[in-house]
Amino acid sequence: MIKSTGHADLPLHTGTVPKWLADRMMTLGTLIVESLIINYGRQEVLKRLSDPLWFQSLGSVMGMDWHSSGITTSVMYALKRGLNARARELGIVVCGGRGKYSRKTPEELMFLADATGLDGDSLVRDSKLCAKVDNTAVQDGFQLYQHNFILTKEGDWAVVQQGMNAAEKTARRYHWCSPNLKSFVEEPHSGVVGENRGRILNLTDRNAGSTRDGILEIAGENPDKMLKEIRSVLRTDDAGVTFGYGGRANNDGMAGERSLFAGSEPAASGEIIECGRNLVMPAHHEVRAEDVNLKRLGAVLATAYEAGPQDFESLLLTPGLGPRTLQSLTLVSEVIHGTPSRFSDPARFSFAHGGKDGHPFPVPLKIYDESIRVLQDSIEKARLGYKDKSECLRRLHTTALNIEANCEPMADFDATIARERAHSAEWDGRTVGN
Repeated sequence: MIKSTGHADLPLHTGTVPKWLADRMMTLGTLIVESLIINYGRQEVLKRLSDPLWFQSLGSVMGMDWHSSGITTSVMYALKRGLNARARELGIVVCGGRGKYSRKTPEELMFLADATGLDGDSLVRDSKLCAKVDNTAVQDGFQLYQHNFILTKEGDWAVVQQGMNAAEKTARRYHWCSPNLKSFVEEPHSGVVGENRGRILNLTDRNAGSTRDGILEIAGENPDKMLKEIRSVLRTDDAGVTFGYGGRANNDGMAGERSLFAGSEPAASGEIIECGRNLVMPAHHEVRAEDVNLKRLGAVLATAYEAGPQDFESLLLTPGLGPRTLQSLTLVSEVIHGTPSRFSDPARFSFAHGGKDGHPFPVPLKIYDESIRVLQDSIEKARLGYKDKSECLRRLHTTALNIEANCEPMADFDATIARERAHSAEWDGRTVGN
C-alpha cells in the first residue's frame, strides 16, 4: 500500500508542450498505465498516481521538465487523452483538468455514473470535498487551478490537483487516493507536493480534532456572544502574552495544538530532501550530478551496455533496438515494476528520454519511438498469451537491481551527458525551441 503524507517543492514553470512531445507522452503514459493494469490491477494505478515521487518520476520518464510544476498539467492531460479513448477496455477514466475544465468534473462524473451505475452524487461530493479541503481546510497560500479525478469502473478513485501562489511563482500539488482514505478531515492526503512556504494552518492534522470540534461549536453560537469572546481573545495581558485557542497561551503567541502548523526551512539550492515520501525539488533548471543517485543510474547503464545479450534475447531481436533503447526501457520498466523507495530521485528518470527544455539532454525522438514500439509490442503479445517480451522488460529492472546490489556501478555523470549530446543529432534530439 502506498500511503504517504508529505510535500515536495516545485518551481512554477510556464509555457506549452509541443505537439511532437504531447502525442508521445499520451502514447507512452497510456502504455505504462496499461502495463500496470495488466500486471498489478487498476487499484495499483490509483496508488501510484497518489504517490508524489512516483508521479514526478513518471513525468520525467515521459520527457517533461524533471522538476517543474508543468509535469502535473502535461501528465494528466496526456493520460486523459489516452485513457479516456480506451475507457471501456481499460476500465479507468480521467475527469477534470485545468481552469474551466476542472469545473466540468461534476458534470463528467454524473455522465459516467449514468453510464456505469456508480453513485454519481457520492462521487461528485468526494470531488468537491477534495477541492474544498485543499483550498480551505489546508490554508497554505495556494489557490487551486487544476483538479483531476481518476475513476475506475469499480468506483475507486484518485485525485491529483494543483494550486498556485501567483505572487511567489510557486505551485503545490496535492494527491488523494480513495483506497487509503478513512476521513476527509483527518490526514486524508496520500501526498502533498509544492513549494515549502513555512508554517501553514492544517485543520486536517490528526491532532486538530478538538480545533475542528471547536469551529463547529463556534458556528452554532449566538453571534453577539461570539463577538464578545473574540474581543476578549484579542486582548493582551500585562506580560504581553496573547491568548489563543481555548485560552491556553505560550510565549510566541501561538496557543493550542502546535502540530496544526507544519513546515520547515526551504532546501538549499541543489539539495533534494526525502523524508518519508516528501520531496524538495531544487530551483535550478539543469540536471546536476547531485540530483541523481549515481549508483542507480550506473546500474541502468551497465544493464543496457554490459549485460549479456542472452538475458534480453527477445528484446534484442527487435529490429533497430540497441543499448541506448535498452537504457530507456530499463527506466520505463522501473516506473512499472519499481517499489516506492526507487523514486526518491526523479531526475534519474529523465535519462530515459531527456527533457523538452534540453535538460539533461534534448529528447531523442528515435529512441522515444523505439521505446513506445517495444512496450506496445510486449503488451499486445502479452494479451495474446505470449509473455516473453513482457517478462524480458521486467528482467531489465531485475537485472539493474542485481547489478546495483552486487557491484559498484557508479555512473560517470559528465561522460553520460557528453555521450547523449554527442549522439543527439543521430537520435533526432529535439527541444521545445526547435
